[in-house]
Amino acid sequence: MLPADAGFTFVDGLDEAIARAREAAGSKDVFVMGGADVIRQALRAGYVEELSISIAPVVLGAGKRLFDDFDETIHLEHLSLRQSPFVTHITYRVVR
Repeated sequence: MLPADAGFTFVDGLDEAIARAREAAGSKDVFVMGGADVIRQALRAGYVEELSISIAPVVLGAGKRLFDDFDETIHLEHLSLRQSPFVTHITYRVVR
């Protein structure tokens, strides 16, 4: 866990962010969280082993669709589904 005063470190892109996260995590898993743009970058770069998507039935206005303009082919294996009245969580493994 980072100290409360750790602040932010700006990096030169996703590759550097992943390298720093892996170094800091040691043998632990690294999670990439973000919006559609970050997720698409991580998928294209081959960093994603598991993809968890949360769907909430709330209309927030216009947003980005996760796979719009994503021209790579990825194969997903369904791992789990959890539902509540407020959100649905779907998890997939990225099959290489």
